[in-house]
Amino acid sequence: MKFQHAEKADLEEIIQLYKNAIAKMDEQNIPQWDEVYPDSATLEDDVKKNQMFIGKKNDKIAVCFVLNEECDEEYKNGKWICPDSRFCIIHRLCVSPDFQNQGIAGETMKHIEEVCRAQKYDSIRLDCFTQNPYSRRLYDKCGYTVTGYADWRKGRFELREKKL
Repeated sequence: MKFQHAEKADLEEIIQLYKNAIAKMDEQNIPQWDEVYPDSATLEDDVKKNQMFIGKKNDKIAVCFVLNEECDEEYKNGKWICPDSRFCIIHRLCVSPDFQNQGIAGETMKHIEEVCRAQKYDSIRLDCFTQNPYSRRLYDKCGYTVTGYADWRKGRFELREKKL
């Protein structure tokens, strides 16, 4: 898979990928995302800030994710493994339903960790919806430890971290 920064020309495909993923999650009774979040304005802003990355397979976007150092106030609830370290945060990791169950998320997580190591981050943090068994299993398998919880509009999320 080829990873790269998302460009404005990718935006329509990115927005459709998230819409398709939301529909699939709805079918699976995972009420994590909706028309409010992540909305097209948020995704467009991610691309403008050069923080949205895509992974392409066969010239189609298979996965999208955002990497930055920005986090909500609720991240203070984490009992972080590396509390005073330089950390990167993964946001909005999403595999297209057309590419699910092919190891794309695991491959993407390995890529993210390589990028973060190369950029001298000490750890990676993220939040994971407690009602999404697929993402919880992924992050468990990749070695991300639950350090606390945050409550947002859609419910409870685990705060997780992995030391690099």
